[in-house]
Amino acid sequence: MQVRTTRLEEEDAKIIYQETAGLAIITIHRPQLKNALTANMWEQLAKIALQSLDNPKNKVLLLRGSGENFTAGSDIKEFNSISLEKAEEAFVLMEKTISTIEQLPLPVIGVINGPAMGAGLELALACDIRIGSDKSRLGIPVGKLGITINNKFAKRLVDLVGPSATKDFVFTGRMYKAEEAYRAGLLNYLVPEKDLNKFAIRMGKLVAGMSPASLLAIKRSVQECIDSVPVLWNSSTTFVDHNDFPEGVRAFVEKRQPRFSRY
Repeated sequence: MQVRTTRLEEEDAKIIYQETAGLAIITIHRPQLKNALTANMWEQLAKIALQSLDNPKNKVLLLRGSGENFTAGSDIKEFNSISLEKAEEAFVLMEKTISTIEQLPLPVIGVINGPAMGAGLELALACDIRIGSDKSRLGIPVGKLGITINNKFAKRLVDLVGPSATKDFVFTGRMYKAEEAYRAGLLNYLVPEKDLNKFAIRMGKLVAGMSPASLLAIKRSVQECIDSVPVLWNSSTTFVDHNDFPEGVRAFVEKRQPRFSRY
């Protein structure tokens, strides 16, 4: 097994890359912050995912988080120390990374143990198949932070749970537990935590044994359906609201309820 670790500037943050028996495995490791990703980590994740294509023996990519978390998404505390312009750039970079994962010519299997929240949920939805443990928790609490998502971001949820459930996710900030996520189609498979990694490896090897031509064809066909929806955001629309976002981030850092302004 080949193992390569990319250590990052963030404290105890690294992205671990492994290759074994036709499988490429990426593990997000930042346990002290629930594997939350900074802008730098999003950028490195995209680069490492693309590097999996360098080895023609790789047939499937497994994407997972270390410990009892997939990823809490973007590092909200980082936003408290940067400008709105830099925060907007970070969100654009995040969406580019998620789209990179989504558009890889390899099948991508998300291995979800524990929370996959916010951008972490979107990253999970960019995977072709999601295997969750009984500790999986999925949610997108952007309404608590003043984050404004565009239609391509929302479409990943709409395609699985429908328009009303997608709006309910944001309106209420609710979180789906494992069984509910499985019933809703957010998880393709649900297994006990102790069996998660073995099941994921077994599933990866099963997919790797299929016709590469067939796998690539279905990925391209599905991607064409996704890409048929234009991104509605224009130059006057952003991922962050200039009033609500700073208040939402401050409230998150100060561990209090946000006091949003009225329009």
